[in-house]
Amino acid sequence: MLTLGIDPGSVTTGWALLKAQGKKVDYVASGILKFDSKVDFLKRLTQIKSDIDSLISELSPDEVALESLIFVKSPTALIKLAQTRGIILSAIVEKYENKIFEYSPNLVKSSAVGHGHADKESVKKVLDMLLGKREYKTHDESDAVAVALCHILNRGVATKSSSSARGLSSSLAHKIKG
Repeated sequence: MLTLGIDPGSVTTGWALLKAQGKKVDYVASGILKFDSKVDFLKRLTQIKSDIDSLISELSPDEVALESLIFVKSPTALIKLAQTRGIILSAIVEKYENKIFEYSPNLVKSSAVGHGHADKESVKKVLDMLLGKREYKTHDESDAVAVALCHILNRGVATKSSSSARGLSSSLAHKIKG
């Protein structure tokens, strides 16, 4: 199963494609979609939709996982993030009906590190340990990898509370030992 993880952003959107076969998870690819912050926001939304359409066509994932909205102090930033997520969803909702999943930032971190308030460096260290050391262009890219892993680890556990999520390292202990 190919899972596309997306960390939405109106200036930088991270993406990652992971392949899961049984208990084995492999890194396939990741990157960022960069948008010019000087371009009018509505024109930027058009570019975001176009780039997501192209990414989906190129990668052909089986499922898509997105990070849900986060609390931000600026209402304007929250509105732009919500609109960005909306345009991303509009690009994928028809093709991936019932195959789109959303995870809170705390669940993503909890799945990776074992607690929901881990910093980005802690998450990156676990990703490096489990999927191989990589240099990510931005935290948006590594966050997208964590979102995809969160989905793979929590797939089929949607009815359980997020507090029951196991840390990534314990879920994939077989890979660490090998």
